[in-house]
Amino acid sequence: MNTQVPGVRSDDEAAVSRFVERFAAQLTEAGMQRMAARVFAQLLASDSGSMTSAELSEALRISPAAVSGAVAYLTQVTMVSREREPGSRRDRYVLHNELWYETFTRRDQVLALFEKTLRDGAAGVGTDTPAGARMAETAAFFEFLQGEMHAMMDRWRAHRATLDLPNP
Repeated sequence: MNTQVPGVRSDDEAAVSRFVERFAAQLTEAGMQRMAARVFAQLLASDSGSMTSAELSEALRISPAAVSGAVAYLTQVTMVSREREPGSRRDRYVLHNELWYETFTRRDQVLALFEKTLRDGAAGVGTDTPAGARMAETAAFFEFLQGEMHAMMDRWRAHRATLDLPNP
């Protein structure tokens, strides 16, 4: 069996493996599913930012079923997309170009949904009740977070433009 990771020089394989497992452990500690964290870290560490199920399975030494479950989760949270390999029936799993921006944008949408539900809940139970006051404060907090996130992403784009990084 070929143990070389696609898109990685053989002298870098140990370093890539250490990175994948370390970052995956951190992502898992932060709440991500373990296999999804490993698949995500492996994609991040690949030069192309994309791999097939077979390549991921081989690189991580996990079953195709484990890859499938991990990719399903990563697709659902919009961290990875599925693309058909030209002229093939195989799918490639691809990181988004502006991965973190898209991830935070998705969180922003969730915060907006939470905020609306909390405001509706506060209105329903009455903002003059202890439960309604808690819901209203939580809604206000989510509204604040959304504003801060938009401003932060604008600052990030301006800062990124000053860095010597390739364009996505």
